[in-house]
Amino acid sequence: MTTVHVRGTALGIESFGDEDAPLVLLAGGTTMLSWPDELCERLAAGGRRVVRYDLRDSGESTTADPEAPAYTLRDLAADAAALADALGGGPAHLAGIGVGGMVAQVAVLDRPGAFSALTVVGTRPVAPGPPDDDLPGHDPATMGRLFARPMPDWSDREAVAEFAATGAEILGDDPDAARALAGRVWDRTPGTAPPVQTANQLRMVFSRLDCAPRWRERLPGIAVPTLVVHGRHDRFFPVGNGEAIAREIPGARLLVLEEAATALPRAAAGEVAEAMLALG
Repeated sequence: MTTVHVRGTALGIESFGDEDAPLVLLAGGTTMLSWPDELCERLAAGGRRVVRYDLRDSGESTTADPEAPAYTLRDLAADAAALADALGGGPAHLAGIGVGGMVAQVAVLDRPGAFSALTVVGTRPVAPGPPDDDLPGHDPATMGRLFARPMPDWSDREAVAEFAATGAEILGDDPDAARALAGRVWDRTPGTAPPVQTANQLRMVFSRLDCAPRWRERLPGIAVPTLVVHGRHDRFFPVGNGEAIAREIPGARLLVLEEAATALPRAAAGEVAEAMLALG
């Protein structure tokens, strides 16, 4: 792992594969560890240079004030384009997961020349907040259970990992995988202050960003090959969100993972990698 400086910001990155191979840039949601190691390795084995990175205020990227971020969704999208340019090798295949999927949509719309393909995983075509009337919102019962839990002691690695495991169980994800991932994220988080930990573990910083103007109406203008991946049992962003993105981007392929919920499971790495590699 290392950092790359773009637009006055340090972005933490990790690379897999041959540096001369076509670039696949994976925007974290918010940390790079949202992308399973197995998927990165499969893509690299398929002849790609894979770079996953932390969004601002997470992991090894610049952390300032997660409670009052001085940047917008457009800045995060511009970071992706600038990082692709800094890494070189021509237009990149950009992929975003969760909130990173929102960043990826806007980046391809705002800087189409920087990207050769788009993959979005477990995301939606509108910003945080109430969804459009035709889109399914968060499952109310699930959200009620998630937010009824008391916050953990963020200075206690095991407590944070257990908090993640219980959340995964509520969401329908693998609690053991979530526990292990939370521990890895905790190890990379620059401090135990609650705002910093919640930015890394719960991605709460994103809900405070200026995400205007809307981008959904611009989706038909995306002209690069696009893959939309969504878990059938996603209770946070239900699958109707992925279906809407796939309908509105011309020629997009929708890959529904029948056994998945919110997280991208390791068992799906091969199927997702194959579909991503098929985009070119």
